[in-house]
Amino acid sequence: MIILAATPIGNLSDASPRLREHLESAKFIAAEDTRTTLKLAQALGIHLNAKLFSLNEQNEGSRLEQLVQLATEDDLLVVSDAGMPTVSDPGFLLVRAAVAAGIEVIAIPGPSAVVTALAVSGLPTDRFTFEGFLPRKSGDRKRAFGQLLAERRTMVFFEAPHRIHESLVDAVEVFGPERQGAVARELTKKFEQTVRGPLSELVEWASVDHKGEMVLVIAGAAEESVEAVDLVAEVKQLTASGTGMKQAVAQVASMHGVSKSELYQASLDARN
Repeated sequence: MIILAATPIGNLSDASPRLREHLESAKFIAAEDTRTTLKLAQALGIHLNAKLFSLNEQNEGSRLEQLVQLATEDDLLVVSDAGMPTVSDPGFLLVRAAVAAGIEVIAIPGPSAVVTALAVSGLPTDRFTFEGFLPRKSGDRKRAFGQLLAERRTMVFFEAPHRIHESLVDAVEVFGPERQGAVARELTKKFEQTVRGPLSELVEWASVDHKGEMVLVIAGAAEESVEAVDLVAEVKQLTASGTGMKQAVAQVASMHGVSKSELYQASLDARN
């Protein structure tokens, strides 16, 4: 069995009893950085008896066979430096290989910078998309933002402190200065801070150097008022490619939030 265990993202008190129990009892631990895991155990007052294996971005592919074999013999605890393994951290390739080999995979839930930043952002939380780390180069960042220009869900990004200002400048250029956002810094730590407001104000805040891990949250695009008759062309395009009329209408209506019956009638009128 493979056990994915979430570790504290800052505050050690967030270490769950289950995490402590499994750290103490594990025979095998795959860690993003074994030194960080040893420090965590020491800080929690836990003596590790497990054999440690490094599992990082550079070696995950080459370690798969060995770790999958271990997981067939005994439980393998998988931890990253902070948060949940596989979420912008190593572990995905291992989980995929384990699932393909028929090995059970479970998780010990715990702290998540993504959900924590979203919760405190003050932006809509009912629907959101996590986009991971932003590209390092400005041009690539602008392209990434451009692909999300019409995204209506709240967007969550990871960013390094020395690039947060540049990323916000690019965000203003693509999304506009009035788009709402938030930056959560040093979540759960002593100097935790969340700043909220239009992206233009966040740029000003970030013009002064700030230390610590950053999570950038940006509001989704405002919904536009769309009439059913304006979407007939999209229905025609789908039906021309072989999609049935009812299925095409349902798909387009759901995408734009319009009445299926009105769109169906508009499509019939256009056909006639």
